[in-house]
Amino acid sequence: MASRPNPYAALARHAWLQPDVWQSLQERQRVLARLFVELGWLDLSHRRALEVGCGAGGNLLELLRMGFMPLHLKGIEIDDDRHAHACEVLPSSLRLIQGDALGDEAQRVIGPLSQDLVLQATVFSSILDDATQVQLADAMWRWVRPGGGVLWYDFTVDNPHNPKVRGVPVDRVRQLFPQARLLVRPITLAPPVARWACRRNPALYHLFNALPWLRTHVLIWAGKPLDEPAPTRLAA
Repeated sequence: MASRPNPYAALARHAWLQPDVWQSLQERQRVLARLFVELGWLDLSHRRALEVGCGAGGNLLELLRMGFMPLHLKGIEIDDDRHAHACEVLPSSLRLIQGDALGDEAQRVIGPLSQDLVLQATVFSSILDDATQVQLADAMWRWVRPGGGVLWYDFTVDNPHNPKVRGVPVDRVRQLFPQARLLVRPITLAPPVARWACRRNPALYHLFNALPWLRTHVLIWAGKPLDEPAPTRLAA
């Protein structure tokens, strides 16, 4: 008997319609929604948020769907094409900054203690220089108001097939944000395992993801205390 063709074979690996992709995205949305409720953020319409490395705008769209208002959202993206795409899909009242998060424009537009939430998603794993990681973490922390926090989503293990990225373990996050109170949520089935499982049956994603050691990413809330002490910096 001939095998049944894979209906997803023509899709790009990271296309939203791939079952491993949409299931990992929905998992992250569920965890984030529970986090906001746990924080007591039941009305997001007045919260101010910024994404560092916003890409084509997908995460900012998710924040809009959750209840954030365009006027209270900002994004920074260094890549010209991704920035242009984000400008096409996001509301014009949402401020998008083209350039480096450590550049003059970002520092001019984003004031200290001005954000309830500063988000990064798989940005730090692409920064191989320790000192640059520290500089960016310091900038993000400076933008967060007391009672707010840094929202972190990144992978914790190295990718042996991609030397341009490296995993960022939780201990490194603690070094980068030494004053933060961390809430750590391991999520996301390892992408190679997720692709293999979903080619056989998309329902297998949840079965394999129930095994904590197969999750390669973490969603972390690095909260800034209302009574933050004087900053101390561990060695990079």
